[in-house]
Amino acid sequence: MQKIIGRAKEISELNDVYTSGVPEFVVIYGRRRVGKTFLIREMFAEKFAFYHTGLAPQDIDETNMMNSQLNNFASSLRNYGEQCGVIKDWISAFSKLKTLLINRIEKNPKKRQVVFIDELPWLDTPRSQFISALEHFWNGWGSGISQLMLIVCGSAIAWISDNLLHNKGGLYNRKTREIKLHSFTLCEAEQFYKSRGIVLNRYTQSQLYMMIGGIPYYMTYVEKGKSLEQITDNLFANRNGKLRNELDQLFVSLFTNHEECLKIIKLLSKSKIGYTRKEIAEITKIPYGGGLTKTLKALAESDFICQYTYYGKPSKEERYRLVDFFTIYQLSIINNKKNPDSKDWKDRFGLKVMSAWYGTAFEALCWNHIYQIKNALGIPSVHTEEFSWRVEASEITKGAQIDLMIRRADGIFNLCEMKFSISDYAFDKDEENKLRNRIATFQNITKCKEPIMPILVTTYGLTQNIYSNLIQKTITMDDLFK
Repeated sequence: MQKIIGRAKEISELNDVYTSGVPEFVVIYGRRRVGKTFLIREMFAEKFAFYHTGLAPQDIDETNMMNSQLNNFASSLRNYGEQCGVIKDWISAFSKLKTLLINRIEKNPKKRQVVFIDELPWLDTPRSQFISALEHFWNGWGSGISQLMLIVCGSAIAWISDNLLHNKGGLYNRKTREIKLHSFTLCEAEQFYKSRGIVLNRYTQSQLYMMIGGIPYYMTYVEKGKSLEQITDNLFANRNGKLRNELDQLFVSLFTNHEECLKIIKLLSKSKIGYTRKEIAEITKIPYGGGLTKTLKALAESDFICQYTYYGKPSKEERYRLVDFFTIYQLSIINNKKNPDSKDWKDRFGLKVMSAWYGTAFEALCWNHIYQIKNALGIPSVHTEEFSWRVEASEITKGAQIDLMIRRADGIFNLCEMKFSISDYAFDKDEENKLRNRIATFQNITKCKEPIMPILVTTYGLTQNIYSNLIQKTITMDDLFK
């Protein structure tokens, strides 16, 4: 077994499930390429009683999808010793799986029987009645077999949510465990690179994280001995770039309405603060109603977007913004090359565009590492709420925006200034005035009585000068890697 980077909590939970001695129905889900299959294979490969992976819908004939999936399932059954010919429906397929498991249990009644079905949503082709067959298999037999540990996995989170996590039919409340796998943190990404002998300083790792996020599959394409420019060329810019066509393939594999999803994602990439549901409907021409609501929910559950409301605003003003690092970089930088033929990396994308992206991406990086920020503040166990706040300029007040505010249960508000810099960050008079205005405007509008303590989250540190006295605490890149 290879060494598994991170995932300590998930490994512990899966080991508990394996030794529980009762029937287990485990649902594992998460963004595509995040390492779900790798985790299960590394933990249980030698313990599998049966392992099957669904065929990607885009790789099979649309007119014969069900038969293709059934033939593939039959092939997996034969690999594990179950003799079977052509299987015509899923009831028969699961009946064959039941026979296989009964034979194994009879030979070794005390042994845990681990069944792993990967990319389960792909098996549910139109008019296949797959869900009914799965319900029958588990409710009619599997849920009474103490030796059985059924693990199902999938990247199509909307399907997982509707059919397994929130099923209203025969699978209602049938799962015994659910595990959502998230991307690596900066700390885990650093461990991953070290395990592969890749030497990158933390500044470069931070830049790379803001391009591809903590997605293990993308990180496997990072080569030893390459500069950041060489790495990004190899991933995105070259004709055979490893991730050059990943964006479209990613959405096709995850969403049946992938064209609508991409339309929303491309819109959200144009604004750091995102858009309301009404604005999304009006601009994309996607009907405002249940369909749009379901699509936004699916994108949020897949960790591509997040929904939020500005502090003090009603829920009807809820906004959606893009948070997936890979998608932000792909749409903001790669798809908007200033000079595609230039051999100079910075000139190819344009310094102004790169600077704007750095600001947005670093803010996303900080939001993604709230726990590390709290730890650096010395409040890891203090309950907090994190939010953004914004007010438009009017006759009675100047406009102001706060991208990240931490409201603490110990009676303090931390206003976070987030600055990505190549060296220690230096405040000037203009920035100090803007910060004072944000604090004063927030207090006046919200009637906040608690003390507001500005903190700086930056790469290296803060240059002490006459304009830096407002900053109460500086949190650096090294803190985010803890």
